Amino acid sequence: MSPDSGGTARRGSVTALLDATGMFFAPAREAFPGARAADWAAAAALDPGAVGPDGAWRLDFRCFAVADPGGTGWILIDAGVGPAEGPGAPWCPVPGRLPDLLTEAGIDRADVHTVVLTHLHEDHTGWSADAAGQPVFPQARYVVQGAETAALDRGDPVWSWVVEPLRATGQLYEIEGTHRLRPGVTLLPTPGHTPGHQSVLVEHPGGRDVLVTGDLLVHAVQLADPAVAYAHERDPAVARASREQQLARAAERGALLATAHLTRPFVEPPTP
Repeated sequence: MSPDSGGTARRGSVTALLDATGMFFAPAREAFPGARAADWAAAAALDPGAVGPDGAWRLDFRCFAVADPGGTGWILIDAGVGPAEGPGAPWCPVPGRLPDLLTEAGIDRADVHTVVLTHLHEDHTGWSADAAGQPVFPQARYVVQGAETAALDRGDPVWSWVVEPLRATGQLYEIEGTHRLRPGVTLLPTPGHTPGHQSVLVEHPGGRDVLVTGDLLVHAVQLADPAVAYAHERDPAVARASREQQLARAAERGALLATAHLTRPFVEPPTP
């Protein structure tokens, strides 16, 4: 299923929610300086919607909702760019549309029992809380790798917008390493983009599994060649190892990739 006019698409139990679309603050070739001409040609074929005018990079900002296998609620993966006054305002296309998209998808915020934050960048955490410090998802536990909060600068606006208020309400759960969240939903450490970055594997017995990548990859040029580094990765060598390992595993198990920033929500992993 491709995205409908409301910005949603679905594969199995996973619903893609298009919070926003905009232009990156730097040209694509500056963001991926090591990419070759052949990589750019392959990327344009894989994700033509990302090709903006004069070398601009057009990208989506997407969250994913996973229907609980037990039918008792929802897991939200990432929290988008957030409201106009949120930490993403300096460069993200705020305000995002996530609250309206959840309504369109028939998902009540009170039924979201878990919010998985792949990492603590402002374009993935904006709808975690509001300007008053109140959690947007009142019944949810927010799950993040402890390595991610430990590495976050206390002066980063995400600290005061997300970490402090969620710790104050007792809703921030800091985990270490691989974590079985629910039957069929596993959190996988994929560091490099940030120290505590994680991705999410959603298993569909009898169907295709889905790997929600977060920022394991951020552009189709990294599908064309997973060795291509992104200029804003904290540790490019570690990010490359995480990307190559998980993309190879996804290909081996026939899993789809659910992407945060490509202009297609679900894509095939590259074949080895």
